[in-house]
Amino acid sequence: MYLDHIVHHVTKTPKEVAEDWYEKRFHAVVGGQHTHWGTYNALLYTKNSYIEWLALEHEEVAAKSNHPLIDLFLHDLKTGPGFGTICIRTSSIDELCLKLEEKGIETSGVLHAERKLTSGLVRKWKMLFVKEEVSEALPTPFFIEWEKSDNERYNLLQKEGTIDESNLKLSINACEFHVVNPREVMDKWKKYFDLKEHDDQTLLLSNTHLVFKRLEDGTKERLRSIHISGSAIEEVIIYEQATYCFC
Repeated sequence: MYLDHIVHHVTKTPKEVAEDWYEKRFHAVVGGQHTHWGTYNALLYTKNSYIEWLALEHEEVAAKSNHPLIDLFLHDLKTGPGFGTICIRTSSIDELCLKLEEKGIETSGVLHAERKLTSGLVRKWKMLFVKEEVSEALPTPFFIEWEKSDNERYNLLQKEGTIDESNLKLSINACEFHVVNPREVMDKWKKYFDLKEHDDQTLLLSNTHLVFKRLEDGTKERLRSIHISGSAIEEVIIYEQATYCFC
């Protein structure tokens, strides 16, 4: 399984976010609109994953969307911006849904989704969520299967200018989560998704490390920082209450 993308809930518009990161010398772009969810986004791609800055466009539409990702987004925004959750990419989402349900794990079932691009084109995909109440506890990752293969998708993204050479040098090497009981969360994710354990605080996806540290500040359990290699800068950037470590 691969890290597909990281969801960062933001209060700025996609245009503002893309401009902010362009000033930091990163090729970020305005993504498009989720017309059925009342949200829109900006994107920063790496060589095999990306960051999604998710913003609220139409509050009434979002409130009525009845969608797990948007429910989490609206819940978390009450206390401000920050990382929300991560998405894992699969090439067989229907099979994964069956496997989870065979383990007694209740899911949303496979959901169909789309985003209207600024060009007017529509990009489509499938999603799968573990059913759970939105709370201060760490959200379980959700899953995605894209309509096109990874090669087809990246070739298209390069042709349309969403990805350039600088994006392909970047890699998200680690995602650091702060939780009350790291061992408990790791065992749960290992059971659910058959992930391998690298050490006593790290699980492995094919393209990144998932690191679990003990929550010390009494806030909600969430992804706190991501570590990105391949950039022209070496610094820590705190943006919309989320930490980006570039090395």
